[in-house]
Amino acid sequence: MLRHRIAFSRLKGITPQAAHAILDRIDSEERFFALPERELLNIFPTLPATMADDAYRADLLRQAEAEERLMTEKRIDGVWLRDPAYPTRLAQCDDAPLLLNAIGTTDLNAKRIVSIVGTRHATPYGTGFVERLVADLADTLGHDTLIVSGLAYGIDIAAHRAALKAGLPTVGVLAHGLHMLYPAQHRTVAADMVHNGGMLLTEYAFSERPHRSHFLARNRIVAGMADCTVIAESAYKGGALSTAALAMAYNRDVMALPGRISDPYSQGCNKLIASNRAILITSADDLIRAMGWTPAPKPAAATEPHPTLPLLSDDEQRIITYLHTVGEADVNRIGADLDIPMNRLMGLLISLEFIGHIATYPGAKYRALSPPTT
Repeated sequence: MLRHRIAFSRLKGITPQAAHAILDRIDSEERFFALPERELLNIFPTLPATMADDAYRADLLRQAEAEERLMTEKRIDGVWLRDPAYPTRLAQCDDAPLLLNAIGTTDLNAKRIVSIVGTRHATPYGTGFVERLVADLADTLGHDTLIVSGLAYGIDIAAHRAALKAGLPTVGVLAHGLHMLYPAQHRTVAADMVHNGGMLLTEYAFSERPHRSHFLARNRIVAGMADCTVIAESAYKGGALSTAALAMAYNRDVMALPGRISDPYSQGCNKLIASNRAILITSADDLIRAMGWTPAPKPAAATEPHPTLPLLSDDEQRIITYLHTVGEADVNRIGADLDIPMNRLMGLLISLEFIGHIATYPGAKYRALSPPTT
């Protein structure tokens, strides 16, 4: 089924509205690819001929089979538009992706979802606000609150770190496939997010590299899956303003932290507030009051069971055993000693780091965190 969903999501010109209309009539993605071109056009006379073409659909399925193998091998989940796990807030947006690829386990339909974005050139004023905001949201609302951002430099990574510190799940929406992590400096934070009930989320195929247009497209997911978007710091023409504009287009609340008129990275926030496009907030209380949310009763302390880690492949077990033996090693030494091709080794190391078996240390050295399996 996954391969058919991958292929269906790659149909040229497909939209959520068209996808629902097609699947309401023929029940499944498999049937869409099984029906002959003529029969498909009889059912859907307005369907573009290129979309119904037998050869075109067969080629999409072949590509999707390769993608499905990669996703299965790397333990990547496909979150489909019509699945209950798909973020319902995002599904309301006309340009929502049909398929999201995910590493991690979190509730994308949490009771409250807050997106926090801002400049890559964050100042202590902005990052300090983000840390206080997230900590106070956790303290006041409880832990059924999800923090979303884009894992970029500056305000984005400050939001993810603040969520981890406050014990809130956090989702990083990526502008590339899950074969890599950009920027690489945030790989450890990303692994901590996944290991602590968060998620890495992308609409892009496993091997898709970052592209400038991807970052702009990524912003619609950040804005669309949340109840509100907070702009912590932004220049007068900062990229975070595009996320604010998308949130407004989706009828989401936008909030902004004001700053001094002389501060270049407060000018965008001040502009949003002055034009009545954003609510002025200086604290979590401001946000909670603006959203009409009710503070949660203080929960009794409880011990959470440690999640069961997925089974490891033979090569992953070899890597952990090897690192326990040598203590630490860089990627070149691991590849040479274990005779694993570099393109495969990088994927294995990223996967092991995401699920908490290994960690990266200064000098780009890897060390094992879990004991070798016997």
